[in-house]
Formats: sequence, structure tokens, C-alpha cells
Amino acid sequence: MGFTRQGPAAWDGGWSCKSTLALQIGHNRSARGLQGVIFTRDDRAGEGKLSSRLGLVTEAVEARPGMDLYGYLVGQMSKGAKVDYVIVDEAQFLDPDQIDQLARVVDDLDLDVFAFGITTDFRTKLFPGSQRLIELADRIETLQVEAMCWCGARATHNARTVGGEMVVEGEQVVVGDVNRSSEEVGYEVLCRRHHRRRMTSAAAHAGVLSPDVLPVNHA
Repeated sequence: MGFTRQGPAAWDGGWSCKSTLALQIGHNRSARGLQGVIFTRDDRAGEGKLSSRLGLVTEAVEARPGMDLYGYLVGQMSKGAKVDYVIVDEAQFLDPDQIDQLARVVDDLDLDVFAFGITTDFRTKLFPGSQRLIELADRIETLQVEAMCWCGARATHNARTVGGEMVVEGEQVVVGDVNRSSEEVGYEVLCRRHHRRRMTSAAAHAGVLSPDVLPVNHA
């Protein structure tokens, strides 16, 4: 999801591709001599990091709850820092007020803001940050790299797993990853049918199919 000076837009990306695209956008602009600020929250690599499952990691500013993102950027620019664009990853975790601040960055500071996140949580409920971003956006676009459910269908829902079993109760935000051991909190993308049936790849005795994982046939 994101904003640009041409008008607010929203991009909905799955777990497998959004951070990679955020890093690519930053790299492309940096290669042209532009300087930007990267915000993130609760990245799997730790505080103040933006990482992708391809192993790429870069430094970022941790957008803590209650932080004034607009005020931070104005403060940096008033000190002489050059800011040509802003990238936000894990935008779903931001406070709704912080989404409004990003819109103000576009309108008042005339900066492009590229924000990436997912729309719904493991309970299929909208994240407050994503909801506010959608409310302010002119359009919504799905990223081209689509995640796949273990069955091969397009994955549209995020599932939280504990010990390999899907759970539908708990705090909305719990940091985990698709690469955690089965005993830890993890996440898996599923099609709506298997999310409704709470049938993860482990439950179905199947391998996860995603852009990052190739199917393996066992004898």
C-alpha cells in the first residue's frame, strides 16, 4: 500500500514479496542519487531493520507506537538532511494517526511515500493501519507476485500457527515468520477454503507452495 504525489494509492502484498519490493524501490532510487527514509515496525530481523526472506537487510527507523512520523521527517529536514522519498514496510502495524501523518507528508512536504503491508490479520480482520490507509487511498493494487496456498490455489488469507496448528484467537500482533520451527509462532498463507477449515500444510501433510519454496516429491 502507499501514497504518491500523483494521488494516494494502496498496494496489498503478501508476506512473501512486499518487503523485497520495498527494498528494490529503495535500491533503485538510491542508485539514482536519491536519499530516502525507511520506516518499519516489528520486522522479523529486529528493531530498526527492513528485511526480506531472500536474505536482504537494510537499516530502518523503527516507527514505534505514538511516534509522529511527519514530525520526525520535518525534524530531519530542518537539520539539513536530504529526503527525496519515504518507504514504509509493515504498514499494517502503524497507528491510524500515523497513516494520516503519511498522507500529510505527501500533501505538505511533496514527498512520495511508498507503504507496504497486508490488509487482514490471522482472524481475517482488517488491521487498523491498513483500514485507514485504504480509507485514504485512491486505488488498491495487488502486488504481481502472488503467494500460493499449499493446495496450489491463490493464497488470500494469513494464518497463525502454533506447533503447526492454526489458531484463531490471541493478540492481533505477534511477531513470527514462515521459517520458524513448528513449536514456535509462525505464519502461513492459505486460500479461503483451507483457512475456513483451519487446514494448514502440516495438517494436510503437504508441503508449502510459495514463490520462495519449491515442491519436493518424497518417495
